[in-house]
Amino acid sequence: MATAFDHNQFISPFTWRYGSKEMRFIFSEVHKRTLLRKIWVALAKAQQKANLVTEEQVADLIKHQNDIDIQRATEIENLIHHDLMAEIKTYGEQCPLGGSVIHMGATSMDILDNTDVLRQKEALKLIITLLEKLLATFVLKIRESADTPCIGFTHIQPAEPTTIGYRLAFVAQDLLHDLKDLKKLEEELKGKGIKGAVGTAASYNALLEKSSMSAFQLEKEVMDELSLKSFLVASQVYPRKQDWRVANALAGVAASLSKLALDLRLMQSPPIGEYSEPFGKSQVGSSAMPFKRNPILGEKVCSLARLIASQVAVLWDNAANSALERTLDDSANRRIVIPLMFLATEEIILSSQKLIESGTFNSEKIKENLKKYGMFAATEPLLMALGSKGANRQDMHELIRSYSLKAWIPVQAGLANPLAEDLANEPLITEYLSKEEVLCLMDEKNHTGDAKKRSLLLADEIEAYLN
Repeated sequence: MATAFDHNQFISPFTWRYGSKEMRFIFSEVHKRTLLRKIWVALAKAQQKANLVTEEQVADLIKHQNDIDIQRATEIENLIHHDLMAEIKTYGEQCPLGGSVIHMGATSMDILDNTDVLRQKEALKLIITLLEKLLATFVLKIRESADTPCIGFTHIQPAEPTTIGYRLAFVAQDLLHDLKDLKKLEEELKGKGIKGAVGTAASYNALLEKSSMSAFQLEKEVMDELSLKSFLVASQVYPRKQDWRVANALAGVAASLSKLALDLRLMQSPPIGEYSEPFGKSQVGSSAMPFKRNPILGEKVCSLARLIASQVAVLWDNAANSALERTLDDSANRRIVIPLMFLATEEIILSSQKLIESGTFNSEKIKENLKKYGMFAATEPLLMALGSKGANRQDMHELIRSYSLKAWIPVQAGLANPLAEDLANEPLITEYLSKEEVLCLMDEKNHTGDAKKRSLLLADEIEAYLN
């Protein structure tokens, strides 16, 4: 097993391209082995209270707790083909007094499963902090643009006007739910505890037979030392459904941010042209087409979000197919899937932060599109106003429909939309409304409804939650 990596062989993009140093460290081998030893020390401390281990042995384990030696552990693993036993032997070689009591009464998953959950809790806290920062940025942008009218799109076709702030609020609302889910999950995450080979704690009961301490008390001592709750009931492993819950929470964030990135990619397309993601002075958009400004941040978010979502099924299978007290067919994929999901989720949050914080909205193009398409949507309030004045609703609907279809011809040719003027000069309409009233009703900026109010109310709700 090699332990030195370079670019002459395959390494994961998450090793060097995606994610932060902080998140990579959480899922590093050094940190994993440090946590393994932390649990062995906690176990030895509890066993000292039961008079099974001496104070000197615990002190020896603590003294060498951070002396991680992956090279030596790898040499041993190549001989015995058991990664945890290799770490136990490596630690034991370093501890002349305490080495003999490492892992006493334990099974591998007493140590590994609790380690996994400790890392997941650390990773979730990092994700939560980043998501809180992103939501705070959303609040600022929503407040800035709550009253900025723009054309809305349904079926990727021009629809009624909305506002930029309201469009952002739609995503921010989902992210607020995601944040609440993540916080609740982080608080509820539990380790396996200290329960032995099939979860019955039989080995610990035997070990403690002549002690005044029970297996329940031993477990509590260890888990309190780790500041980690444990499941009341576990098999050889903690319930793998917890991994599936973690995956769903991270996939929820991915769904929200994929929606954001897709919307911004569409808005960045030149025919719409209402948004531009940050683009460096020396940045290259295409190797073949020098003029290109491709939405690489948005595309990366959507790509990694798709990857995150696909991992949920793997962890569902792990939960559903963990036969009886445990099978090992989840072990290999969990080494990959869990770190991948956290690193990918972190990367899309970091990229989304750039999209929202440093991207720009093109006010002139927003006004142009609103002027071009917004008045089509304004025909609905015009129809209602005509009806309130006594006009035949069906006749007016047909009249407005015919003018609207006619107006599409110059619009599609890139000319100004003539619809407002055409309707304001139609005698069958001015019989009920003045030309000025028609033009006022056809002013697209007057038809954003409650968008501003609702956007600002959501911004207030997010801000209150963050504070």
